[in-house]
Amino acid sequence: MSKFIFVVGGVMSGVGKGTAAASIGKILQSKGFAVTALKIDPYINVDAGTMNPVEHGEVFVTDDGDETDQDIGTYERFLDTTISSVNYMTTGRVYQTVIERERNLEYGGKCVEVVPHVPEEVIRRIRLAAKRAKADITLIEVGGTVGEYQNILFLEAARMMKLAAPREVLFVLVSYLPIPGNLGEMKTKPTQYASRTLNSAGIQADIVIARSERPLDEPRRRKLAMFCGVAAQDIVSAPDVDSIYKVPLNFEKQRLAELILAKFAMKVRRGRDMSDWKKMVRTAEHAKRTVRIGVIGKYFSTGDFTLSDVYLSVIEALKHAAWFHRVKPELLWLNSEAYEKNPALLKELDDLDGVVIPGGFGTRGVEGKIAAIQYVRTRKIPYLGLCYGMQLAVVEFARHVAGLKDANTAEIKPDVITPVIHIMLGQEKIMATKKYGGTMRLGAYPCVLHAHSIARKAYGARAISERHRHRYELNNKYRPLFEKRGLLIAGTSPDRKLVEIIELPQHPFFVGTQFHPEFKSRPTRPHPLFREFIRAAMRNR
Repeated sequence: MSKFIFVVGGVMSGVGKGTAAASIGKILQSKGFAVTALKIDPYINVDAGTMNPVEHGEVFVTDDGDETDQDIGTYERFLDTTISSVNYMTTGRVYQTVIERERNLEYGGKCVEVVPHVPEEVIRRIRLAAKRAKADITLIEVGGTVGEYQNILFLEAARMMKLAAPREVLFVLVSYLPIPGNLGEMKTKPTQYASRTLNSAGIQADIVIARSERPLDEPRRRKLAMFCGVAAQDIVSAPDVDSIYKVPLNFEKQRLAELILAKFAMKVRRGRDMSDWKKMVRTAEHAKRTVRIGVIGKYFSTGDFTLSDVYLSVIEALKHAAWFHRVKPELLWLNSEAYEKNPALLKELDDLDGVVIPGGFGTRGVEGKIAAIQYVRTRKIPYLGLCYGMQLAVVEFARHVAGLKDANTAEIKPDVITPVIHIMLGQEKIMATKKYGGTMRLGAYPCVLHAHSIARKAYGARAISERHRHRYELNNKYRPLFEKRGLLIAGTSPDRKLVEIIELPQHPFFVGTQFHPEFKSRPTRPHPLFREFIRAAMRNR
C-alpha cells in the first residue's frame, strides 16, 4: 500500500514547495522506491489553461493533454517520469466531479455537502494517482499557504487520510525564515505562526523544511523544535542555492530520505544511483565557457519585476542542453514590444550566440518577433522557434522570401488576405461557441521526420512523439510555394496533413516546431533539438 507525504507551505507563496516535493521524491527514488507526485491547485479554474501566464506562470502540458501547473513539469524533470492528468487537480475540477456525480444520482439521494463529500473526492483522486503509478510513496503538494481559505478543504482531506491510516501519512511544512536587512537576524516567528495555523486545521507537521537565504543555525533549530512541536532532527535546513538541482543533494546530505523512511517504518532498498545527477550538478557548477541565448517573449514583466517562470520549461531545457556541452547558459530576456518601438535595438541580437522565440498567444509584440526572426535569418544567427515561434517564422518567410507581402496568421488578423497560418479543422466551431477551456490540440501526437533534416539527425529516429498546445497551423495551400523557395518541411503528422517542423537548410540552424519540445527535456537527458541548437550556438560564437 502506498504511503503519502503531504507538502504544505507556510508564510508566503513561492517558498519552493514544488522543488521540495520533487527533491524528496528524487532522494526516495534513489533508495529504491517507486515515487509519484501530485499537485493540488486551490483555484476554481478547472485547469491552468485559462490562467494568465503573468499571474500563474507557465502552463505545463502532459502527454495525455492536460493543461497543468508548472510544478508538474518540475516533478517530471526531477523524477524522470511521465505524469498524467490524474496527478493534477484544482478546486474547480473537484467540485465539477462532485456536482456531476450528484446529477447522476451517484450519492444515492443523500444531501451532498462540502464536508465530507469534497474531501472524499480529493482522497479518491489521490489514491487513484498512487494506484495508476504503482507508487510506493506518493507526494502531494497542496498549493497556496496554510491559513488561506482556498486550500482548507484539501487540508481537511489530508487530515481525514491521516485519521484513517496514521502510519500511511506524513506532513512536511515548507516554511520561510526571513532575515530582515535592518536586523540581520533570522526570525522564526513567521514559521511558528504557520505551524500553529496548520495545527488549527487538525494537522501536526512531522517534518519542517526551513527555507531561508542562509543555512539554519542551532539556536533557531531549537526554537523551531520547541514552538512547532517537532524534534530538532526533524527540521531540515534549506538555504537558497544557485541551482534547484542542488536541492536533492542538500536533502541527501541531511539524510532526509532515511528520516522519512524511519517514520514510515520502511527500510532502504537497492535503488537508483544518483551519480548521473551529481555529475550533472558538478558540470553545471564548474563550466567555464558560456553560451549567450536571447529569449524573445512578451510575458516577462509585471511592474518592476521580471517573471522568467512564464517560460520555465524552455529555460530548463536550455540549461540541460548547455550543461550537456559543458557550457554555462547566459540567458537574456528580450521584450519583443521594444523592437516594434525601436527597430534599431535589433542590433543587440548580434551579440547573441542564439535566439529562441517560445510559445504565446495574441497580437501584442508579434511584429517585434517577426522583425527579430528576419534579423536572425539574414544574419545567420541560430534560431529555435517553438509553437508560435514556428508560426511567426512562417509568416516572416512568406513575407520576405516567398514574396507574399500581406502574409499573416489568422490568429492575429482574422480577415487576412494571405493566411499562411490558419485555424485548424474543427477549431473554428469551438472558437465561435467560445468553448476555450481545454479545447486546443493538446497532448502528445506522432510526427514523421524528413530523411535529410536536422531534426532526423538530432532524434536519430524516423518517427517521434511530442506534446502540443495550439489552435492554428501552417496553411497547406502555401506549402508548395514555400518548399520551392527553400523551406524544408522537416516533420509532419503521419498523414502529412499537419506541418510539425520547418527548417532552412541553407542556415546554420533555423528550426521551428509546432510542438513544445521543452516539455520532454530532462536534466541528465537534454532534448535533442535543444541539444543541437546549443551546439550550433557554440559554433556561432
